[in-house]
Amino acid sequence: MSRLAQTAGLTDVQQEILSTVRDFVDKEIIPVATQLEHRDEYPTEIVEGLKELGLFGLMIPEEYGGLGESLLTYALCVEEIARGWMSVSGIINTHFIVAYMLKQHGTQEQKDTFLPRMALGEVRGAFSMSEPALGSDVSAISSKGVRDGEEYVLDGQKMWLTNGGSSTLVAVLCRSDEGHPEGTAPHKSMTTFLVEKESGFGEVRPGLTIPGKIDKMGYKGVDTTELIMDGLRIPANRVLGGTTGRGFYQMMDGVEVGRVNVAARGCGVAQRAFELGVSYAQQRQTFGKPIAQHQAIQFKLAEMATKVEAAHAMMVNAARKKDSGERNDLEAGMAKYLASEYCKEVVEDAFRIHGGYGFSKEYEIERLYREAPMLLIGEGTAEIQKMIIGRRLLEEYRLQG
Repeated sequence: MSRLAQTAGLTDVQQEILSTVRDFVDKEIIPVATQLEHRDEYPTEIVEGLKELGLFGLMIPEEYGGLGESLLTYALCVEEIARGWMSVSGIINTHFIVAYMLKQHGTQEQKDTFLPRMALGEVRGAFSMSEPALGSDVSAISSKGVRDGEEYVLDGQKMWLTNGGSSTLVAVLCRSDEGHPEGTAPHKSMTTFLVEKESGFGEVRPGLTIPGKIDKMGYKGVDTTELIMDGLRIPANRVLGGTTGRGFYQMMDGVEVGRVNVAARGCGVAQRAFELGVSYAQQRQTFGKPIAQHQAIQFKLAEMATKVEAAHAMMVNAARKKDSGERNDLEAGMAKYLASEYCKEVVEDAFRIHGGYGFSKEYEIERLYREAPMLLIGEGTAEIQKMIIGRRLLEEYRLQG
């Protein structure tokens, strides 16, 4: 077990889960990750292994067949999985955001229908906010859901769906003006629709098309797609929570979980980069001794390790705050911002330690170097996190009188 990024106060059950996951990562993910990533191949066998471990039901309540674990347990598992291959952590992240949104906001019928199958990994989740003309500006969503009798008709184009092809249930945020008069604030006229579909690409159900995988610089293996709705009809009982106009709040609640997840991914990738850097520094020799004995490299390793520790501590704090039932947008924003920035820096330092070999695809650090930038953008850019942090700080420290 690594000396870095240890978490105090874990139960025996949590420690056993993490030990099992770490063993799985070391034996089943790390040995094949770079090869699969270079081929941009979906990690089918790894995903089946995660199903057998019960990880798709980790946070789903026991009454629905899940393990009923906390966000902290989930985040620590994500940290371990991202240490092996960040793309695999992305496969379970979007699944869990949808499961969390169902658990927190779904009707009893929606929970009974989806959560037991999601716990088994039989139903796989994805969620969709972004569109081609918007990213962080959620209020500019143009996709629409219009009531037509006992159905809604959905039209629009969504972008950047992780698990877009492999998922069978997508939580889609659309504008729905029903019951919300003109002039209503944009965030009060949005609704989350639960869209069931077949896995795969092309027309996956009448009115719904998944065009294909987006070719990315990194974060390969996992399928990232568009989603096109053209007269897509879904039953009215597939409005999340049964009431329109609550979609923005439901999605933001889910995104807070997602930001803790991205922070955990940053921690995991940074840990792996440190492991690679400190190992290589003890093997590579220059001027008659291992480069780890040069003060310049020791300084670099010291900075890297300190960043790994700091990011892990903030991620754990954000997860525990959410688990307590308290508002955690400040802590989640800080953790996501710091962990993603530190991840980029630790990966780059490990890359520099490798010298010219870091540029070779034979070395794992090359993959990490391409993966880290996604964390700077996913679940909100650094600039968005700083806006959230700044506004919350002004709320907390508002001058009186």
